Amino acid sequence: MSSWQLPESFRSASGTVRWNRLGPADGRPVVLLHGTPFSSYVWRAVARSLARAYRVFVWDMPGYGRSEKFAGQDVSLAAQGRVLTELLDHWGLTDPLVVAHDFGGAVALRAHLLHGVPYRALALVDPVALAPWGSPFFRLVRDHAEVFEQLPPALHGALVREYVGSSGGPGLHPAVLDELVGPWLGESGQPAFYRQIAQADQRHTDEIQDRYPRIGVPTLICWGEDDAWIPVAKGRELAGLVPGARWEPIGGAGHLVQEDAPAELTAALLGFLREAA
Repeated sequence: MSSWQLPESFRSASGTVRWNRLGPADGRPVVLLHGTPFSSYVWRAVARSLARAYRVFVWDMPGYGRSEKFAGQDVSLAAQGRVLTELLDHWGLTDPLVVAHDFGGAVALRAHLLHGVPYRALALVDPVALAPWGSPFFRLVRDHAEVFEQLPPALHGALVREYVGSSGGPGLHPAVLDELVGPWLGESGQPAFYRQIAQADQRHTDEIQDRYPRIGVPTLICWGEDDAWIPVAKGRELAGLVPGARWEPIGGAGHLVQEDAPAELTAALLGFLREAA
């Protein structure tokens, strides 16, 4: 059994969210957001390191990881932005430090720019933020999700494993790959995998893209230089749109910087968070 546990639960508008809190009760709060098709598991090393000094909140988005999955579930970026807003209220956090990866970046940006959620600072790691996004494979599955959902379980498992392992960088340890693929298998996991892709709509970033110059909180943008899913050029473009954003490319890392270069990423985050806090 994985040592990464989410013992707490919260009933959100999009289903039950599993979450956990690490670190000192009086520490400055840091909220970590994962992306797709991942879960909070990808933050485990960074979260435990940050928890030496900060009160760290981790959670699996509805439809992901250990959180609830069900037919008809709204797992869109719009829904996840609302869930984050609910969660921060549930946790009693008024101006947390927020660190977000991939789709989690879009979720954090929507909550801040559309729902008025205040942050003390925002760190974005290879976020989904600028159009166009989505690999050719991602777009193919999105446009034919109902067909892919009918794959035999063994073929589905092989597809997900290959997809998760294609993010660039030095490659994932087989045990890590097992942990990331596991939630997408079985009776509830297989349809959930295609559900979240089917609901991935670029309009949810189009709605906020012209607002990035209005971001007024300290912002760090980290990017794996070998990201095979979102080119590093997108990171430089985003850094140029956010006033005063700090740009931190990370060599030798792919899209999953947390797995490929956890020490380098943690060091960048710690330096930024210390200044922002």
